[in-house]
Parts: sequence; structure tokens; C-alpha cells
Amino acid sequence: MGWLNPLSSGDKEKSRPRLGMEPQARHNAVVEVLRTEASSGVVPFVRLVEVALYHPILGYYRQDKARVGKSAETDFTTATALGPMFGDLFAAAAETLVGDIKNFDLVEVGAEPGQAHFGSVKARFKALKTFRLATEPKFDGPTVLFANELLDAQPFHRFIFRAGVWRELGVRVDRSELTIEPLSAFSSEAAAEFAKTLPMSEEGWILDVPLAAEALVEKLLQSKWSGAAVFFDYGKSLAQCLESAPAGTARSYFQHQLSGDILNQLGSQDLTCHVLWDRLEPLLVKHGFKAVRLDRQEAFWVKYAAAEMERIARSGDVEAVGRLRALTHPAHFGAKFQVLHGIR
Repeated sequence: MGWLNPLSSGDKEKSRPRLGMEPQARHNAVVEVLRTEASSGVVPFVRLVEVALYHPILGYYRQDKARVGKSAETDFTTATALGPMFGDLFAAAAETLVGDIKNFDLVEVGAEPGQAHFGSVKARFKALKTFRLATEPKFDGPTVLFANELLDAQPFHRFIFRAGVWRELGVRVDRSELTIEPLSAFSSEAAAEFAKTLPMSEEGWILDVPLAAEALVEKLLQSKWSGAAVFFDYGKSLAQCLESAPAGTARSYFQHQLSGDILNQLGSQDLTCHVLWDRLEPLLVKHGFKAVRLDRQEAFWVKYAAAEMERIARSGDVEAVGRLRALTHPAHFGAKFQVLHGIR
């Protein structure tokens, strides 16, 4: 999933390829965009991700295609793809968090077109407001803010520990084969400041950091609306990444195949990395949220939607019970995803 338009207006003036480009043609076009702006033939890795995902014409999230679902034509599935039952559970959890939800707007940011997971419960809220790609989220008043796999869909930086220091990685685009190499300088002040906070590590250790996700959370929380913020996603702590992910957490998804091949099929495959929960939790506290917690997904449902879970389990609807199991069982979505939430 994704929401964000970090690209400059100038990118919109690039040549417009025909719709339905073959993956190789789209990849070549993305690389050509990067070559036009590369300094000494190298662009920051974060810029490659930004263009590959969000270029106005070529970007993966700009394509008019189904990305979420179980069919062979889609690339990944998410909890919301399991249908209205997700909405029933979430409405129950929202009531536990904020009380009577009839006076709260349900605001979803980063929704994929065509999904109807809140269709059965939108009448229980004051209103349902959905913000998708390239839409500026503007909302106020009593709100339940919901985002599912939004944060892992943001552009991310790559850092490497080399010769006793952390350096930012870039991608050489002036040759036939793309290669990753350190930049001569950090791509931004934010990247440089982040690198200063990192501890020493082992030679060659790679760290993927979605700084754009942090900026997006700040943006969503900065206005003075009240209610609950609930982010579903997958992630680790910074310490976990520095302990157990020597090659970083970046990967691609294409037709439900997970791969570490992140420099090919640009524009045709999803690029993602784990969010860093311990950098996001303080942002909720900073913006006045209380009872800020990070739960595994199954724990979140058990704590905040137990009665609805029991109703589904006792319904006798075999299909619904199967979907409930997929949402909550550790072997499925239950342990693989986490939920960051707070109220103010």
C-alpha cells in the first residue's frame, strides 16, 4: 500500500510512455529519468526508490492496476484484503479505544482503490474519509486515523558501515547494469543527522531506514485533531536491525514472490523495507498521544475486539472463521504484523 507524492513538479514534465508498458521498458524509462539527474553517474538509493514507486507516470503506485489480492496478477495481499470482517473487527477496536464512534470520522490514509473493507461499518462512524495516492490529507475534529501498510511503502535510505563509519548508499546508473555504492556525501541533512546517532557496527552491515515514513507520520499528526491513531504494518526496532539483519530489510514483491532483487523491474514491482517502530513511537508521544503501544496484530485484536472475535468464532460461518484465523494466527498475519496506536 502507499500514499505519498514526494516527487517534484518538474518530474511531471518527463516524457509520457504509453499505458501498459512492458516491465523492461518501464524499468529502462525509470533508469533514464535517474540518469538525467545523476551527479557523477550516481543517485541516492532513496531517490531510486522514490522514482520507482511514485514517479507520476512510471511509478509502481501510479499504475492503474490491482496490486492487492490473491490472484496471480496482483503482487501482495494485506489484512484488509480479507474483506468486511476486517472492518467489523476494527470498528469494535475503535469503540474500545475512543468510546462511542458515531461522533468520530474514520479517516483512512493509503487505501488501495477498489477495496471495501469498511463498507459494512462506515454508517457506524460519523463519516468515512479516504485519502489515496497524491491526495493531501486534511481532516480535523474527532477522528479515528487508520493506515494499513502505509509506512513501509515510503521511500527509504540505505546506509552501510564501512571503515569505521556509517555512509549512505547510492546507485550507479550510468552503466548498463545498476550497482550500489557509497555516496561521496549524505543526500540530505536528515540522513546525515540520522547517521550520527548510529552506534558502531560490523564491517559491511547494511541498514534500511524509511525516514520518509517518519516525516509522513509527523504530517498526519501535526494538526490538533483528537481521537485515535492506528498504524498496521510490519517492522523491527533499530536494535533488532543492527543485531539480525546484516543485509538490510529491503526487498521487492512481484506477483507474490518475495525477492532481494531490488534493482530490476523498477516501476513494476513493489519496493519496501521494515519500518523502525522505536523511531515512530516517540512521534506519537511528541504530538500529545497517550497510552501509546505497539502490539502484535493478534494481541491488538484480542485486547480491543475480543467480543467481535468471539461473535465471529461462534457464527458457524466456516469462511469467516477461516479469515479470522488468517488475521490472528501467528503463522499468518497475526505475528508478522504489528499495530502502533495511541489516543489523544
